[in-house]
Amino acid sequence: MKAAFVQCHGQADSIQIGVVPDPQTSSSDPDEVIIAVNVSAVNPIDTYIRSGSVGGDLPSPWIPGCDFAGRVLAVGAMVTAFKVGDRVWGSNQSLAGRQGTLAEKLAVHQQWVYPIPDCISDEAAAGGALTGITAHLGLHLHAQLESEETVFVNGGTGGVGSAVVQLARRAGARVITTVGDEQKVTSAKELGAEHVINYRSGDVHASIKQAAEEYGGIDVWFETLRTPEPERVIPLMSRRGRIVVMAGRNARPVLPVGPLYVADLRILGFAMFNASPEEQRQSAEAINLAGIASEFQPIIGRRFALNESVAAHQLQEDNTLHGAGTLTGKIVVNIAG
Repeated sequence: MKAAFVQCHGQADSIQIGVVPDPQTSSSDPDEVIIAVNVSAVNPIDTYIRSGSVGGDLPSPWIPGCDFAGRVLAVGAMVTAFKVGDRVWGSNQSLAGRQGTLAEKLAVHQQWVYPIPDCISDEAAAGGALTGITAHLGLHLHAQLESEETVFVNGGTGGVGSAVVQLARRAGARVITTVGDEQKVTSAKELGAEHVINYRSGDVHASIKQAAEEYGGIDVWFETLRTPEPERVIPLMSRRGRIVVMAGRNARPVLPVGPLYVADLRILGFAMFNASPEEQRQSAEAINLAGIASEFQPIIGRRFALNESVAAHQLQEDNTLHGAGTLTGKIVVNIAG
């Protein structure tokens, strides 16, 4: 099969396109599903693993890519939830020695596979996989979001940010967010955000504070930036508010402990990949329902072909690490053409 792969850690241009052996079902893992991948997606974690900034040995060759959407080609002897021909999606690949999804075929344990509803496209399923599950876990499993609460999220038209906006609104929450230009202001409002602040114009912190005060403080602050600022965030929170942290591996900010504990605040750190298969399945089922109700629609920012995987990784890296501002939403890779 054709795949994008690397032989060792390196820059985006270390990705090669070539032929690797097809995955096969085997008696040693009767829970595996073989999938013809139609669409993959690119996430920041893919670039971190590829570059070596996130540790761990890679199989050689290593195929990047966490997310997929496609059709079942074959099932192992113990697979009962899926059959040949089913449309399916999922995430959690390219980790812990597993091969990724920038390939024509994929072998994946059935615990990481979910059905695609008829009304949802493969692009939407793959584009909202990791980001949707991350947003849902953060809002519900960790922050225990309730209706009528106020949520703030940075980057309301980004991958995770746009998912947070939509899933928080579906839960009946009010949403405050930031974006980088006036076109994105419009987009974030269309997603359901009530207050959208252009961080490139005016005093952003003052604008967030004004919006927060209108609702008596922020109940859930969903931090997506790699450089969080607890000293600025904590005074904006309502009593018993929750600060959700899921980015910034190398960040070492000052934490004002007094203002934190006297307001009964909690800081909740989580990584999507630590969630159990059942916890992720619950999020996936909720995302499917939101998609059916037209209340969750991932923003597809750029589309690439498999042989353009280097450019796809470079675009993600430029925006995640270098603040290029040239990407709105998710990068998807159309494997099937």
